[in-house]
Amino acid sequence: MKTMRMHHVGIVLPTVEQAERLIELFGMEVDYRGHIDSYDSDLIFTKYGPLSESPIEFIIPHSGVLTQFNGGKGGLAHIAFEVEDVEAAAKELEKKGLGMLERHSVRAVSTPPEGTSDIIVNFIRPRYSEGVLFELVQTVPPLPDSKQ
Repeated sequence: MKTMRMHHVGIVLPTVEQAERLIELFGMEVDYRGHIDSYDSDLIFTKYGPLSESPIEFIIPHSGVLTQFNGGKGGLAHIAFEVEDVEAAAKELEKKGLGMLERHSVRAVSTPPEGTSDIIVNFIRPRYSEGVLFELVQTVPPLPDSKQ
C-alpha cells in the first residue's frame, strides 16, 4: 500500500456553538457544512492555513450512538487518510487481517450520503488498529446536484 496522507481529523461535539467557538478560537475558515442522514449529524469541514492543510471535521450528532460519544462530551472521533482507491485499500487491509466497518465503501458516485457527495469512505474497525478509528477517504468529483 502506498504511504497515505492525512486527509482530516474528525471531532464529535455536542453542539454547533462549540464547533463555531473552536473555529473562531483557532482562526479557521469553514469550507463546508452539511448533514449526514445515516448518522443524523451535522458536520462542518474547515480549511486551515493558506494551503487549507490539515482540515478538521466537526461532527454534531442529533441522535444515535454518537450522542453518547465519550459520555456525551464528544472528543476525537477519527483520523482520516486519503487514498487513491478506497475499495482497493480496504481489500488490501482485509487481506492483512483487518476488518472494515462498512461491508462496502460508502460510495459518493452511486449513493451519496447526504452532505458528502464528493468523497467515498470506509473505516478500519478500531479493534484492528490499536483502538483508534481510522477513516479511508477517496476524493471524487462532486455530483452535479451537490448541495455544496
